[in-house]
Amino acid sequence: MAIDGVETVGEDFSETDLHEQQWEQRTFTGCDFTGADLRGTTTTGCVFVDCKFTRVDLGESVHRTSAFRNCVFDRTTLTDSEFSGCSFIGSTFIDVRFRPFTVRDSDFTLVSLTRAALTKTTLRGLRFREANLIEADLREADLREVDLTGARLAGTRLEKADLRGARLDANGLVAATLRGAKVDLDTAIAFAAAHGLEIS
Repeated sequence: MAIDGVETVGEDFSETDLHEQQWEQRTFTGCDFTGADLRGTTTTGCVFVDCKFTRVDLGESVHRTSAFRNCVFDRTTLTDSEFSGCSFIGSTFIDVRFRPFTVRDSDFTLVSLTRAALTKTTLRGLRFREANLIEADLREADLREVDLTGARLAGTRLEKADLRGARLDANGLVAATLRGAKVDLDTAIAFAAAHGLEIS
């Protein structure tokens, strides 16, 4: 069922069956989707602001050019979901089930992904500027051309990740675990400099 162009404010959708809905150009502000079934739902050009997705099933959902601003994803299921051209600026992810999921050309600026389990996930070209990735598990992830400028990477596991073309600050190169990671020459030089080596 398609429901388009509607603005919804402060609605309680807790425990609601919303699976396989088709939403276009809808805006949700301050809405609570706790425990809702959104499996298979499609959103196009939708905006979610300050919404709660606690224990929500978003498996097999598809999202195109939608924005999730300052939203909370707590124990949310995102397995087999797809996000293309989406924004998650300022959102928080807690104990979320990601894998496998597909995300392309999306913005995770200022997002909190503390301890996120993203092993072997393809995140190529995404923006994680000033994101909180403390203790996140990104082992063997495809992080080519990812923007990690200003990201908090204390304890972040990047072993065997592909970081070719990625942008990392000196602090991140010191704080994260990078054993076996693939990097380009510029990052290798920056890594050496960040660890106090003199390059001549």
